[in-house]
Amino acid sequence: MAEAKSRKALLATLGVLGAVPVASGLSGILGGPKGAPGGGATTASVDNEYRFVNTFWTMAGLVLWWSIRRPEERATATRVVLGTAALGGVPRIISTRRVGKPHPAFRAALVLELVVVPVVLLWHAAVVRSKERHTD
Repeated sequence: MAEAKSRKALLATLGVLGAVPVASGLSGILGGPKGAPGGGATTASVDNEYRFVNTFWTMAGLVLWWSIRRPEERATATRVVLGTAALGGVPRIISTRRVGKPHPAFRAALVLELVVVPVVLLWHAAVVRSKERHTD
């Protein structure tokens, strides 16, 4: 029973985590860097790249949503998306050290990427292992 509750809570968490990149990615595509927290006018090249990269960010959220429909079968997709998001915290640290502290929303994203996402990855692995043990 506890395993079923943990699985259900994990799937809800993945749903919420998927909403973050979908919402912020679409916002980035449509609004550009001016629409980002603390954003402003920039060069055409930076605007172009920013909108392009947000396409991948949006897809990351969509893949998470897709993966929760069959979490055990699509575990690899979930791990790739979450692992990539966690690794994304490293360039944020580099930016913070080289350029300065970003808007508080991006500092929160750093915590999410380097703390919350790795915990969810471990939780996901435990739920998948548990389900596999009960299936065998």
